[in-house]
Amino acid sequence: MKSTKSFDARGLKSLMKVSYYPGCSLEGTAADYAASIAGVAPLLDLDLAELEDWNCCGASAAHSINHQLSLELPARNLALAREAGRDLVVPCALCFNRLKAAEKDQLHRAEAQTAGGRNGGKIWDLLEFLTQESFLSILKKKLVRPLTGLKAVGYYGCLASRPPEITDKADYENPEDFERLLQVLQAEPIDWSYKTDCCGAGLAMARPDLIDTLVTRLYDRALAAGAECFVVACQMCQANLDLSQGRISKKAGKDYYLPVIYFTELIGLALGHPEAASWLARHIVDPRPLLRKKGLM
Repeated sequence: MKSTKSFDARGLKSLMKVSYYPGCSLEGTAADYAASIAGVAPLLDLDLAELEDWNCCGASAAHSINHQLSLELPARNLALAREAGRDLVVPCALCFNRLKAAEKDQLHRAEAQTAGGRNGGKIWDLLEFLTQESFLSILKKKLVRPLTGLKAVGYYGCLASRPPEITDKADYENPEDFERLLQVLQAEPIDWSYKTDCCGAGLAMARPDLIDTLVTRLYDRALAAGAECFVVACQMCQANLDLSQGRISKKAGKDYYLPVIYFTELIGLALGHPEAASWLARHIVDPRPLLRKKGLM
């Protein structure tokens, strides 16, 4: 890993410094995700250096409209990351997938071999990055509020792991990053077979009927497995499972209650971050009643 070390302004703490590409939605609909990431990073001795003058990666429409543009948009961000010379961490599964697609395109071109290819460091999705053993060790040492009794399924969605020839993920059929994290946080990870099923992604506006079919199946399978909530690392998955719950409950005549919580929010809660409750309060399906019932808030 080519990440470097830097020191904070007071010179008191050594931080791992990496380049950071937030993507567009973290400045809008996923502001809660962005806030939780910013909150937990320093607690994990992590310095996220946002790429200067980054641009939209084109997700989720560009690749279906203009193939060349869908590669050139993320390629510009890769060029910025190469200039920084550090690993690049990406919280959005869609952005991660598009940046990896652009990287693969460059590596497959003969002229890109001399232009550097991957010399800016590795591209990480945030979940995989923060579930490396070095960060899990920090979590174990800094844990102040174990999430005992919280039964959660990790929902990975599609784009952070598939297709593996783009993402380079070896465990694309059965990833276990959430499960390792939840065990460290002393929650109860629930095994289920739908962890990488699709939620419908960007079809929420064009095909809400399809979203309802896919998401209802996820609700039912999670409940059947004994889960009380979803843990996610993708804002598109979070939005589809969170925003749809009231509508689907009404349509099905069934009162679903399955909060959809970002993994960084759970980290913040477990580490005692004072802002954790405010992040959770922004969700449509309020996780706080469940967490209060468990004695975690």
